[in-house]
Amino acid sequence: MNNTILKLMLTTSLLALAGQVQAQTTSAAQNTTADDKAEVGEVIVTGTRIVRPNNQSAAPITSVTATEIEAAAAVNIEEILNRLPQIAPDSQQNYQDSDGRQRIKLRNLGFERTLVLVDGKRLGTMNGQDAGIIPTSMVQRIDILSGGASSVYGSDAISGVVNFILKDDFEGLQLDANYSFYNHENKTTIVTPVAQASAFPTPIGTVNDGGRKDITLTYGKHLFDDALQVSGFVNYRDAELVPYADRATSACYLLQSAADGPLSCQTSTYSPSGYLSPQGGSNAGSVYLNNPDGTRTFVPYGIGEGKAANPFDGYSYQRESERLNAGLFGALKLNDSAEIYGNVIWFKDESYNRFPTRVYSYTAYGSTPYSVNCNNPLMSAAQATGICGTQAGTSTMMPLEVRYRFDDLPYTLDTYVNEGVRATGGVRGVVANVWNYDIGAVYARNQMDYTSGAFAEFEKVNRSLNVVNVNGTPTCVSKVDGTDPNCVPFDAFQAGNNDQALADYLFTGQSGTTTGVGTLYDLVATVSGDLAEYGIVSPWADQGVAVSAGLEYREEHWESTADAIYRRENGGSDVSLSQSVVEGNIEFQAPLMEERKYAHLLQVNGGYRLSRYDTNPETFNTWKIEGLYAPVQDVTFRAAFNKAQRAPTVIEMSQASNISFTRQGGSQNDFCAGIARQVQDPNDPTKQITIIDAPTASREVCRATGLSDALYGSTSLSCPNSQCTVRTGGFTVDPETANTTTFGVVLRPHFLPGLTLSIDRFIIDLDDSINYNDYSYYQNGCLSSGGDAYFCDKIVRDPVTGALYSDAGSNPTTGFISQGTTNAYKSKSHGWDFQGQYGLELENFGKFDWVFNGSLSTRQSWQDSPLRPEINCVGYFGSCGGQFVPEWTHGLRTTYTIPNDRLSVSVNWRYVSSLTHTSNSGDPLLGWVEGAERKTFYNIPAYNYFDVSVAYKVTDDAKLRVSANNILDEEPPVIPNSYNVSLARNNTLPQRYDSLGRQISIGLTVNF
Repeated sequence: MNNTILKLMLTTSLLALAGQVQAQTTSAAQNTTADDKAEVGEVIVTGTRIVRPNNQSAAPITSVTATEIEAAAAVNIEEILNRLPQIAPDSQQNYQDSDGRQRIKLRNLGFERTLVLVDGKRLGTMNGQDAGIIPTSMVQRIDILSGGASSVYGSDAISGVVNFILKDDFEGLQLDANYSFYNHENKTTIVTPVAQASAFPTPIGTVNDGGRKDITLTYGKHLFDDALQVSGFVNYRDAELVPYADRATSACYLLQSAADGPLSCQTSTYSPSGYLSPQGGSNAGSVYLNNPDGTRTFVPYGIGEGKAANPFDGYSYQRESERLNAGLFGALKLNDSAEIYGNVIWFKDESYNRFPTRVYSYTAYGSTPYSVNCNNPLMSAAQATGICGTQAGTSTMMPLEVRYRFDDLPYTLDTYVNEGVRATGGVRGVVANVWNYDIGAVYARNQMDYTSGAFAEFEKVNRSLNVVNVNGTPTCVSKVDGTDPNCVPFDAFQAGNNDQALADYLFTGQSGTTTGVGTLYDLVATVSGDLAEYGIVSPWADQGVAVSAGLEYREEHWESTADAIYRRENGGSDVSLSQSVVEGNIEFQAPLMEERKYAHLLQVNGGYRLSRYDTNPETFNTWKIEGLYAPVQDVTFRAAFNKAQRAPTVIEMSQASNISFTRQGGSQNDFCAGIARQVQDPNDPTKQITIIDAPTASREVCRATGLSDALYGSTSLSCPNSQCTVRTGGFTVDPETANTTTFGVVLRPHFLPGLTLSIDRFIIDLDDSINYNDYSYYQNGCLSSGGDAYFCDKIVRDPVTGALYSDAGSNPTTGFISQGTTNAYKSKSHGWDFQGQYGLELENFGKFDWVFNGSLSTRQSWQDSPLRPEINCVGYFGSCGGQFVPEWTHGLRTTYTIPNDRLSVSVNWRYVSSLTHTSNSGDPLLGWVEGAERKTFYNIPAYNYFDVSVAYKVTDDAKLRVSANNILDEEPPVIPNSYNVSLARNNTLPQRYDSLGRQISIGLTVNF
């Protein structure tokens, strides 16, 4: 760690500087008074089911308040969480291939290992949940508990818990409205000359785009002397499209075929000028492009305006989307011992992945080319000769390859519609002034409908290319003979065809709609109490031992269905899966010493949960042990150890157990086979001879796969068409286990009231991680490891022939390579969290508030097998499995408020440390080779972002907010081949960096 980071950490710790997120190192209920103990539904403490005043958390909790959300001008949940160092940033709104759902990933361990709660109860199923169901304006605070919490909440809390606390007790009528847009100056970048060399447009100058609206109307009422509380909201959000072509940094997709090699743009043969290639006759294999100048002549295919196309210029940098949310909340207090509560939230959103409207190559449908009649009147004489040769002008049907892009027609849209409902209800209260109970249930249903965009039907393309002259009018033969009276001629022989009538005729086919539905039924009953009422108190403490016990029944369903069109085009079958679990858990908090010399507080906490799944014969347990020690009130040491587990989801269970075979898209041949190839006979140039190349794998590796030495290098091992048989499934998947440890110190010096500092270490070690590994994982692992049985055992040879190409339709027991969902080996996430907050009152001059949240990652690693080395990717990008984890990130917010609270100004500093390409890491495990370090694109520098927010109370009932995020309009880093790193083709890492530029937001809150 360099001196700059050390100085930064020391300075922030001493001065309690501030950050993006309010870090509450104790629980939200810590300031609750004893009088609040009898109040029902008011105390929500993340990380425990125990309800008691002055609860303190033994695990670090970071909280985001409603004030911080307003200052950040966030429109959706992922924008809030992306700013937290503890969260692996996601950016579904800036991701072309998104399905529109917002998932949360703590500590870079995947969304399936982060448990998401709403008011302490599960949001939904892992496979179907969407955090976008929660409007930002309805969030009171967000608690992020780092480290395992399975003993309290059950499966999935491996890396931690994110708990959304909602504003469910509202009175009055309130309107929240926000509008934001990007104000960005496109400058010349490293992409510009490369795009210009390919004749692609490059935007220069200031743009204002990407408008987004977020409007919420909330109403609440207290009735019957406050015994009944009712509130509800309606929220509408939408976002406008920003295509790749509107940013200079993504004017084309940069390619670099070799380290430090020349840059180029990826191009496409789907040209707006039309790409044609006869597949028969004397000119078979020739490639032509219609002249972009509009004349009916051919030019060679290649780079140039109107020739090779930019395949990604219209992709979504910000996806067009629209969402509607609505919710109702209610609570009826029957008496001091019982309150009935319930709420329901409904949402529906629609978003799109867009693609240029194209006539696809015939190879997208099969092996039969299109065909054109050689006397087609739309072809000029020269074009007819080029395509048909000596058959030009005759009625001969010539097989033809056609690829055509219609630039001026509306884009083809893949549509994602997400719709869901989440309802909770139950009864809670206090019995005998000691026991707090809550018996509640959650029902959550999330449905996603995916409909692919229209495509040109093969037969219609063929009909539209078979055209004759009827009274001077080009007319489809199928229209003349009556077989298809709606046919419209396809003029594929002139550049710039954008005939809407043709499009209406061709693009009627769809891949249909497939629907996935995830459903959760969750019944939870808990009771907690302070045993001080029964005299169970340490002789050195004032508070008694507090305990909690609970029972939970949870059932998850997943159904996948599709219409007839989808099945016809994509195959597959409907799926209906379910899994249930019965769990019991207990917790305790035992203050051992309070207000004693050398022990202001000494407390031990513990918890245990037992789980039984109907899909596994084993019973599983999780547990925790925690400790708090404050020698004086100013200093608290805390530590927690959790054994956390995650059971496979219903989809993972199905993927693991169900067996299927395929030889399509399978292995790239058997690495133990000798490869026969034809070469010129050196003694007779007129003849060809066959030579046998040595196998890719060594004899030792092949032995590890069960191959006899006698068959090593045999050509009989070669798989037909280099496609070996692959078996998917057939695995038994057990829950994965994480041992998570946190320890740290909290400082609250009495001589600086309002100052809180904390430093915490987190260590998450995940064993038997559940992953989907395809055949190449085992094949490449066996090869590169030199014969590790962990990989090589998944290559199952025919015991007689040694072959890997059994008949896929015969349900073979040997002769295949395995793939599927199973337990892998180890993953780790280690680091330090630094948090602080401080408020400085200046009497007649107002006040300053500082909040700080920083995280130092020391290990983000995985290990494939016991014999393979551990690979740590902190600080690197490149060949790191899609991870790009900076060593240090922080947020730092300073807010000044004038004395009457009418005006506040807030400045936020976000920092992301640099990243180095793995080829320059100095670590052979990451692909470094001495002397082969990159000289270009080997480093992403540290980034500093500054945000400014101003809030002004126009009246007591109206507040105006103006915010500017990334106010300096920093350009994102540019890297070639970005899809290999970030799964985005916009030449950057949009999950981590502000890639669209400066964002300006205007917001208004009015109470009526």
